[in-house]
This record gives sequence, C-alpha cells and structure tokens, in this order.
Amino acid sequence: MNTLLPIAALSIALLAAAPAQAADPHAGHHAAATKNAEMSHGTVKKVDKAKGTITIAHGPLVNLGMGAMTMSFKAKDAAWLDQVKGGDAIDFVAEDVGGALTITQLQRK
Repeated sequence: MNTLLPIAALSIALLAAAPAQAADPHAGHHAAATKNAEMSHGTVKKVDKAKGTITIAHGPLVNLGMGAMTMSFKAKDAAWLDQVKGGDAIDFVAEDVGGALTITQLQRK
C-alpha cells in the first residue's frame, strides 16, 4: 500500500499539467521543426519581388510531406529576393507559416 500513495500523487500531478499542454497541442512544434528541418534542394525558376515570392523546382520536402514539383513560396527575408535569380541552385527549408508556404532558410549552392 505504501507504493500506491506516491503513484497516486504522481498521477494527480500529471493530470494537473495536462490541460496546459492540451491548450496548444502544437506548442513548440514549429520551433522544433525549424531547427530539425532538413534542407531541400531546388532550382530557382522565377523571383517575383512584387509578390515577395520565389518559384522553385524542388525535390521532396520531407518536413511538409510533399513530393517533387515546381511551386512558389513566400520569402521570409525580403533580401533573398535580390540574392537569387532564375537558374540558381539552392538549398532551402520551407514551412507552413500562418497558412502560407514560406522559405525560412535559404542557401545558394
């Protein structure tokens, strides 16, 4: 019986903490995804400074569960729009930021 008391106390403590985690089940998920996201590879097809987008022909985006294709992404850093041009080979990380697929890391090869 003496072992049940500490187990019961631990169970109550865990249940008390659960609502805080349940309030935002994705809390910290995006920050962890950014740090652990593997760079994807692609080729810049077009830069649209007016829209703030870069169109990339890319391989699989593992962190987003997407296959290879060509698509436009918002640029997190507007300076990137001046640093790349059509034909440039790049490594990048794209994430869903507020419902918009956004390049969050970018490196020219």
